Amino acid sequence: MNPRTALLEAEPQPQFAPAARATLASLTLFCLGHFFVDLYSGALGALQPLLVDQFRMSFTAAGILAGVLSFSSSVMQPAYGYLSDRFHSRLFTALAPAMAGLFISSLGWAPNFRVLLLMVFLGGSGIASFHPQAAANATSGVTRNRGRAMAIFISSGTLGLALGPTLFSAVSGRWGLPRTAWAALPGLLLSLVLVAFLRPPARASHSRVRFDWGALRAVRSPMTILFFLVFIRSIVQITFTQMLPLYLHSERGYSLGQSSFELTLYLAAGAIGGLAGGNLADRFGGRRVILISMLGSVPFLALFVFSTGWLSAVGLMLGGLVLLFTIPVNVLMGQELAPTQTGVVSALMMGFAWGTAGLLFVPLTGWISDLFSMQTAFAGVVFFPLVGFFLALKLPK
Repeated sequence: MNPRTALLEAEPQPQFAPAARATLASLTLFCLGHFFVDLYSGALGALQPLLVDQFRMSFTAAGILAGVLSFSSSVMQPAYGYLSDRFHSRLFTALAPAMAGLFISSLGWAPNFRVLLLMVFLGGSGIASFHPQAAANATSGVTRNRGRAMAIFISSGTLGLALGPTLFSAVSGRWGLPRTAWAALPGLLLSLVLVAFLRPPARASHSRVRFDWGALRAVRSPMTILFFLVFIRSIVQITFTQMLPLYLHSERGYSLGQSSFELTLYLAAGAIGGLAGGNLADRFGGRRVILISMLGSVPFLALFVFSTGWLSAVGLMLGGLVLLFTIPVNVLMGQELAPTQTGVVSALMMGFAWGTAGLLFVPLTGWISDLFSMQTAFAGVVFFPLVGFFLALKLPK
């Protein structure tokens, strides 16, 4: 045997390969979890027209229902972020798809509006428990292109959010609202997989980390700006996610299937936008991406609201694409500002800001729709990103 060949054959395998495979496997599991959890999160918007008919709800009541989901699935996320940073149990992530799937998929079984509110709240709690820990650990072990990795993780959720309306619309349209309970099966199965194979969260074997208010207080100015940027974007995003099918059904006469498909197009474009935004941030910086997103989304969203037909559909998709550039950017910028409090920061950026926007503005959208029209309500919502543009100018360069 050639000595050089023998030397090459005896050379040990690269030590990073097993770690890289483990990191990829972990990211894949988190992405699958994010996909299904957000798939259930996107179901309510598609089911709203059916629930309005079944429970004889006003637009205001429909907005309150969506607001309850926003509160339980998003506003509560900082509490789960604190618990995640404190205890590092993978069950926060692993059991979330099962809990979200069981309660959201079974809304058709609710005997009255009060029970419906309770089921939405419990399903939202499952959604809330997933996001802080998953966002904090999805890119754990990634040393290069963290923006791209975070974009993949977040876009997997946005893709689930996009497909949720079409799936639940198809199931309810073919078999009826009560049969949507069968859609819980993927969530139950995925929870079993996550319990079996998901790695323990980072620092699980170390001393437990306490909430450090000082770490957040030290960066309160840029963190506050980031929070309100997410809040402003979320006003538009959650209003469209929860109320778009109802708007298209009541204002433009779309069928339930057509309305849900339009929502899927909007959210699918947003998933692509989130993926692109992470890559753009790695190359050009987060501040520039936020400025482009806030200013560039307004003309397309206005085109959707003030036109009809294919032109309106194009505006809807491009508006969603550009608006959601900022989703991974905001999360990563927040985590980099307070790296010891990633669970809480992720909850603030992905959950609390989103949920507060939904809790306040979705019921307000419903109330304005009852008072004037849904057209008037949507016409006002699409211009909110302009406020975000001027606020983003205050971010440090």
